[in-house]
Amino acid sequence: MLIATLISFLILFALIAYALHRRKATGAELRLMGMIAVANTPLIPEGSVLVDGELWKARSNDGQLIEADSILRVIGSANHLLLVESAQ
Repeated sequence: MLIATLISFLILFALIAYALHRRKATGAELRLMGMIAVANTPLIPEGSVLVDGELWKARSNDGQLIEADSILRVIGSANHLLLVESAQ
């Protein structure tokens, strides 16, 4: 009985630690969802984009090359990178 309780607490502790460790999108990233971006550099698949006058690190959602100056749409975020796709 004691061993089962100890194992349960260890599993619960591991789940809480994992949940706290995961990065969440900030309010700034969330407000950018759906906005238009312009590729400042080529995204191979990562680079930088301009959104609403601010420079952000971004990644192509499908991992494909995106040329500089391409018009993009912000569709999400992951690990403090904006996820973008072609807006055309």
